[in-house]
Amino acid sequence: MTKLLPDRSRFAAIDTWVFDLDNTLYPQTADLWPKIDARITLFMMRLFGLDAISLRALQKHYYRQYGTTLRGLMTEHGIDAQAYLAFVHDIDRSSLAHNHSLAEAIAALPGRKLILTNASRHHAVETAKQLGIDHCFEDIFDIIAADFINKPEEGAYMRFFEKLKIEPKRSVIFEDIDRNLVVPHARGMTTVLVLPAHDEGPERELWEIATGDEPHVDFVTDDLVAFLEGLIGD
Repeated sequence: MTKLLPDRSRFAAIDTWVFDLDNTLYPQTADLWPKIDARITLFMMRLFGLDAISLRALQKHYYRQYGTTLRGLMTEHGIDAQAYLAFVHDIDRSSLAHNHSLAEAIAALPGRKLILTNASRHHAVETAKQLGIDHCFEDIFDIIAADFINKPEEGAYMRFFEKLKIEPKRSVIFEDIDRNLVVPHARGMTTVLVLPAHDEGPERELWEIATGDEPHVDFVTDDLVAFLEGLIGD
């Protein structure tokens, strides 16, 4: 699936390739995000002393209101963000297989390759290692580097642009959540929405489900490797 075929001319001036991590660099059918989601619920159970069913609605409310559950818990309850990140990302990643095709496609892209994530750097590094793509990236810009201001907030992107010397108009961003593309598009980045393959993916609320027709989405793909290979092929 693509929203327009990957027109190489649209990417000719691109010298910076920015990738979200979770559900973007690995298949949305993988079990990593459900594991993290379950750890978030467990963290909240221990914090509030309530059962999982009672807390799921609050967890999703914070996610929708603040962009991440972490931001909601920081704002409303003043939690220790570092402890939260360490707890929720303490997961088994062994189910992820090395993705040699993705590694080759990313490595072949001209210019800088970066990860921009609302997760921790440690989680990004360990996940990229498990996928066999960690060597492809110049740097990882995580939630800590963003001063705990998360996507889709404008401040997260502005810190990213400033600290890593990014020129938005010469950059492209790949994301699985369409609202995280609004600010990048407004700032001049080319935007690519990565959807689940074959209409399969993580459970999401109706408001989270993107069609790809949004004005801030330039391209849509359900096959990241094929999309990248289409840009670098002969």
